[in-house]
Amino acid sequence: MADLPGGPDRDRVRARLIELYIPLAEYLARRFRNRGEQFDDLVQVANLGLIKSVDGYDPTRGAAFTSYAIPMIVGELKRHFRDKGWDVRVPRRLQELRLEISKVSGDLAQDLGRSPTVTDLATRLNVSEEEIIEGLDCGQAYRALSLDAPVGDAGDAGAAGLGDLLGGEDPDMRNVENREALRPLLAKLPEREQKIIAMRFHGNLTQSQIAAELGISQMHVSRLLAGALRTLRSELTAVTD
Repeated sequence: MADLPGGPDRDRVRARLIELYIPLAEYLARRFRNRGEQFDDLVQVANLGLIKSVDGYDPTRGAAFTSYAIPMIVGELKRHFRDKGWDVRVPRRLQELRLEISKVSGDLAQDLGRSPTVTDLATRLNVSEEEIIEGLDCGQAYRALSLDAPVGDAGDAGAAGLGDLLGGEDPDMRNVENREALRPLLAKLPEREQKIIAMRFHGNLTQSQIAAELGISQMHVSRLLAGALRTLRSELTAVTD
């Protein structure tokens, strides 16, 4: 094919070469099965690597075609997993580190007689323990679980979805910070104002009921309550700012 000029004859020879080596591409694709990708998709990727191999092979270098094609096809498959196989995109360095961790974990387990620790892996790969942890964690990003995925028996039509089990925002949690900030400010108020606020907002008493309880007029209660709330609001704003 290399000796032929561009034209129909060269195209026919090229197509025949690709056809002859398709079994090799399929064989290499099978090595990457059971990794979450459809086998037909892997075959297509491997065939793309084969085509690149046929077009890029230089017979003048003296190497056998398969010696050139196999690394090319395997590299194409690995790039597919690295670039397109992740549900959540992670940096390439972490993807490559994860592969290195997988490679050395088995050897370390045999050498140590136990599962390697993060420290063992960091020492072998000459990276920090934090990087090892990142590399291990990024494996969770390869396949994301849908929030609509059924929990329990998938055949049960009434089975709850994963999203149904996620907690919502607790409205009371938003008030925790305000309550804790108000606690010392309330303690600074005069005892009567503290009592009025407690009766109004904790006891849910009306101003008339508070006035009767304390033996003062409703108008007086209103003035004391308004003044106390104004003080609290001003000091709370100063604290949060």
